[in-house]
Amino acid sequence: MPPKMNPLHRPMTDGIEKPKRLRDYPSYILKRMRGFFSRLFYIVSLVWEAAPFLLLAMIFFCALNGVLPVVGAYISKDLLNVIAELLGVSATDSLEDNLFVVMRPVMILFGAYFIYLFSNKVVSRLNTMVTGLAGELVVNHIKLKIVDKAKTVDLASFDRPEFYEKLENANREASMRPIHILSATFNVLSALISSVSFIAVLATLSPYAPVIIILAAVPTAIVNFVYRHRNFRYIRMHSKERREMNYYSSLMVNKDNVKEIKILGLGDRFIDKYKDAFKRYYKGLKKLIVGESTTQLSIAFISTLVNCALFIYVAYTVVFGDGQIGDYSLYTGALTSISGYISTVFTATATIYEGTLFINNMMEFMAERSSVVPTVNEPIKVTKGLHTVEFCNVSFKYPGSDRFVLKNINLKLEPTDSVVLVGLNGAGKTTFIKLLTRLYDPTEGVILLDGRDIREYDVESLHNLFGIVFQDFGKYAVSAAENIEYGDLRRNHEREDVVTAAKRSDADEFILSLPDGYDTPLTRIFEENGIELSGGQWQKLSVARAFYKESDIMILDEPTASLDAIAEREVFDRFSELAKGKLTIFVSHRLSSATSASKIVVINGGEISEVGNHLSLMEKRGEYYRLFTTQASRYIDENN
Repeated sequence: MPPKMNPLHRPMTDGIEKPKRLRDYPSYILKRMRGFFSRLFYIVSLVWEAAPFLLLAMIFFCALNGVLPVVGAYISKDLLNVIAELLGVSATDSLEDNLFVVMRPVMILFGAYFIYLFSNKVVSRLNTMVTGLAGELVVNHIKLKIVDKAKTVDLASFDRPEFYEKLENANREASMRPIHILSATFNVLSALISSVSFIAVLATLSPYAPVIIILAAVPTAIVNFVYRHRNFRYIRMHSKERREMNYYSSLMVNKDNVKEIKILGLGDRFIDKYKDAFKRYYKGLKKLIVGESTTQLSIAFISTLVNCALFIYVAYTVVFGDGQIGDYSLYTGALTSISGYISTVFTATATIYEGTLFINNMMEFMAERSSVVPTVNEPIKVTKGLHTVEFCNVSFKYPGSDRFVLKNINLKLEPTDSVVLVGLNGAGKTTFIKLLTRLYDPTEGVILLDGRDIREYDVESLHNLFGIVFQDFGKYAVSAAENIEYGDLRRNHEREDVVTAAKRSDADEFILSLPDGYDTPLTRIFEENGIELSGGQWQKLSVARAFYKESDIMILDEPTASLDAIAEREVFDRFSELAKGKLTIFVSHRLSSATSASKIVVINGGEISEVGNHLSLMEKRGEYYRLFTTQASRYIDENN
């Protein structure tokens, strides 16, 4: 029985299955060609969106690059013929008597050849400049498209491993691949223009010579296409190894991890894991590269023999056909050029084909659809004021999982409730918050806001309803003031409002002690004078951000984990006092913070086991009583 394939290691192609019957191959090839040109058009459209004038310039230089080599070949031919004529008459007196008249054609041709050489350099330099500028603009444009798309992607997508594969691949393609593909495409077009011109030249000598050269290049083209496709499949199938290498290498240079890595001596272990991932990745890649090179060398030997035979044929025809030395130069140059350009066309086309397959990565990422959208044509806007929230038979499991994190949740939260969610780690408290804020949709059941399904509301309007601090709150490398202002970008940022929010969260005191107060840059990622805050200081700053938003529903999802029990209680009391008259939800492991809440919700194993205030639940002597007394006895033992 064959081993089960990891879904992340599934073979990836352009989505078209190879036919089993020979008669289906024309249709198969046609579909592949359609896919290829569709992806190529997508790349051209990206460049057009980013830099339309530069794209037109690249097309212009493409045409010049195709024509100039043929012009140069004809100038060289005429120049050689004129020089040969001069050598024939150099022994006579007529050369000295009419030196100016005789040398005039030579000087004109030398002038033309100088203009040709200079034009080549100008076109090459301008083309490089335009391609470089277009490359920067395209990279920027694609990165903006990716981050704009990431802004709209559901949070649920980030829980799917295959999404990370798309994201990693899309980020990788945001480098120079699109502009490289387009440059290679223009090189192919230039080579085709030159090839057709030189074929027309060579055909005047022999119509069969160009056909022989093209046929000799076909095996090289086939090998290129085959190995480009194999290379694409291999890289896509081994995305896991690349992610492993990126992960372990980034661990070693991450400043947040360096302390633990040094103390625990994990450096060598992570380096070994990186080496192991690279070894697995390199093994197959090496086989592909060596296999392609060996095959191409065999074909090159045969191709070289064909070219040598054609050179002999051209020499024979020119010599015995009363041709001139310039004609020999033109025809042999045409032979060499056709051979080189045809090889360029086939090789570059194979590279372009491979590149467009990789662009599928970005196309797949950009096609990721959001499901967290309003379910009605005219979404409801949330009005400011007091709100009621109700969970009705809500169950939820994360994408790709069969385990329900929350099961049959029924709970009504009144407009002025002060709610504390309690339970063990993994009970489902944070998931409850994510469903309430519609970062996810329930697997079963419905959540009502003011009696209406929250899926009927405008998503942005719904999100603006909440002032929230998550466990993994953001630590932004900007000033202290900006960190607070990020709580609500719609407001006119007055320093007085920022300070008020900081005072509410007890952050004002430590902010004023910073070198530049509220204008002090935080972290040393960008600024040499940046300040690194403690965990507790960052948490107070994140709470200030929530207060700054002045939302109708306030949520703190265990943001005080870095504070001691007394400091946490102070934050909770201040939070409850300042948010009085609003619906407030506080998630905490420390149950001492729950004693003054109007409603305590105990979640156990994804289900609500108890609801009540502190006194009623203590009298019930159930799950809350057990958790509270266990924590209380531990604090008493620690203090003793």
